[in-house]
Amino acid sequence: MMFSLTPEELSVLQLSCKVAASCLVVSIIPAICVGWFLARKEFWGKSFIETLVFLPLVLPPVVPGYLLLQVFGSRGIIGQYLAPIGIDFAFNWKGAVLASAVMGFPLLVQSIRLAIELVDQRLEMAAKTLGASSLGAFFHVTLPLASSGILVGAILCFCRSLGEFGATITFVGNISNETRTLPLAIYSLMQQPDTEAAIQRLIVLSLSVAFLALWFAQWFHRYQKKRLGR
Repeated sequence: MMFSLTPEELSVLQLSCKVAASCLVVSIIPAICVGWFLARKEFWGKSFIETLVFLPLVLPPVVPGYLLLQVFGSRGIIGQYLAPIGIDFAFNWKGAVLASAVMGFPLLVQSIRLAIELVDQRLEMAAKTLGASSLGAFFHVTLPLASSGILVGAILCFCRSLGEFGATITFVGNISNETRTLPLAIYSLMQQPDTEAAIQRLIVLSLSVAFLALWFAQWFHRYQKKRLGR
């Protein structure tokens, strides 16, 4: 049947969501820090830092994947020191998380940066004059007001992770039940005969997950605007 998923397809969906959710968990705090820093600070070399952060957006995905392999592979610059203590990224799902994080991080940072830039700094100053510390003003003023932008960025990062292909297949391969996420599963099926029905099911599944995630982001953004009276 068209919409009856096989156990293997359910495993692919579970792995894809696991990788995307893990990517978001490891990315969100660094992205908030970087986004705030780029939004609130002016310093020499800022353009260079911005270029480094957003570089994965314009590079062919295979390039970051190859660089990750050279750095975190078992014989890589860093990987050779991690392997003896049991930390290995290449050719397993943790590497897929790392590849997705690298590719989705710029989208997350940009959304958070824009959201923080829209927060009136006078509100932060007012909180400080009332006795709040800089950290207190950030958590009680800046973050709540920027929450819709942060959520949109988080969902964009999640969706980007679900669709990640080039860096993932270069860094961790296409291993069933280990690194084969939705796009890799579709690619694998395209190499086999008589798999049109399975391909269509996975495509519908991908579209459904992405649509629901983006719809929720738009709904939450409208809800926040109404709640804040904007």
